[in-house]
Amino acid sequence: MRQINRDILKLAIPSILANITVPLVGMVDIAVAGHLDSNAATMIGGIAVGSMLFDLLYWNFGFLRVGTGGLAAQAYGRSDRRECARIFARAVGIALACALVLIAIQWLFVKAAFLVVDCTPEVRELASSYFFLRIWAAPATLSLMAFKGWFIGMQDSVSPMITDFTVNGMNVLMSIVLALGINVGGLHFEGLGFRGIAAGTVVAQYSGLLAAILLLVFRYRKNTFSSFGIQDLKGVFKGGETRRFFVMNTDLFVRSLCFIAIYIGFTVISARYGDLLLAVGSIMMKLLMIFSYFTDGFAYAGEAMTGRYIGARDGVMLRQTVKWTFVWSMSIAFIFMGIYHFAGVPMLRMMTSDPQVVEASREFLPWLLLMPLTGCAAFTWDGIYIGATASKAIRNSMLWAVVGFAAVWVAGICCLEAFGPAAAAPSSSLPATPYGRLAMHVLMAAYFAHLLARTLYLSALYRKSILAAA
Repeated sequence: MRQINRDILKLAIPSILANITVPLVGMVDIAVAGHLDSNAATMIGGIAVGSMLFDLLYWNFGFLRVGTGGLAAQAYGRSDRRECARIFARAVGIALACALVLIAIQWLFVKAAFLVVDCTPEVRELASSYFFLRIWAAPATLSLMAFKGWFIGMQDSVSPMITDFTVNGMNVLMSIVLALGINVGGLHFEGLGFRGIAAGTVVAQYSGLLAAILLLVFRYRKNTFSSFGIQDLKGVFKGGETRRFFVMNTDLFVRSLCFIAIYIGFTVISARYGDLLLAVGSIMMKLLMIFSYFTDGFAYAGEAMTGRYIGARDGVMLRQTVKWTFVWSMSIAFIFMGIYHFAGVPMLRMMTSDPQVVEASREFLPWLLLMPLTGCAAFTWDGIYIGATASKAIRNSMLWAVVGFAAVWVAGICCLEAFGPAAAAPSSSLPATPYGRLAMHVLMAAYFAHLLARTLYLSALYRKSILAAA
């Protein structure tokens, strides 16, 4: 027991330390946007929709991290370092090819996206400006997904921690400097305004990619890639393991589409009720996801160790991994329930100086107390199933999550129209109507339902999909 906990913490703590910086980046972007102009809600909405467009793109390629991590962990468990090298080369090659396609279709994508994304013209203009600049970071962003998954599969959470520190630290620094400017000594720069936030992200992503390459060279050149030659590189996309990679990633691609349907749907629905409630929804989602960055540290540990012990065919250690990963992750849930209760309002004020946005957001803080228990369980199961490369179960859990989200949303809105203030239709010109606020409560309930569906489904399949694999 002592050894298993030591191994879990050895993998989880670096990931948690790195993940702590992730919400900071989102908060800083929103905070910078919220202080650039007197119309903070529109600026925050521009960041929310612009970020949503990238979520719509990049979540489709989540398999670059997820699939790579599970396969690398199992190859590591079998002590097959040559296959580990092949998995890495295959993932990075696919990442770069996908990035070139995204850059080529950027204009078409934005045009298509705004056919379904309903927001004010001001928000649309800001979001488009953000997108067309940040898209040039796509090669670095997608490659980093492959790097991170592979590092985790190799039981190495320090390298992705260093990479994430580089990306997120540079993102915070460069977004502030490039957006707001700097005036220190003889150095004077006016700043790029709103576009500086996107430019800061581009600089940060390529800085992180450079850090990841250096780590790969110094830590794995001798023990993993020393016997990996040109012939191996030519055969990376041939053979049974390649077919397995693509079959598994088809399931993970469907999973990504389901995430998009829920998370993008959350933002799109929020935008229907005006800029104020769009800003509220964006802030609540950022606060809601903070606990996930802590839980993900244990999910990554569960992923790495599950894959390792399945590869080694060690069922006893596999069971211990699952048990103690859950003990640690659910402790995080209780801690964050307390944080949201006692520090919810100060966290809102940190996100924006606009008193109207802060006041409107306070009404929805109780939802944050309900999410951690179900959310932590769902995220932890994801990590364990990824390590087991149980892609079919992961796919199906997200399909049920979409059903749960949609069912609660539709049922809630029907109830509002039947028994609530249905005479006041949602309008962007009246963003804080009673109807709009009630609709936001329904939306938060729908998000909770998707987490519950994932947790229940994956819990039910544990013995069949995880234990049977060892």
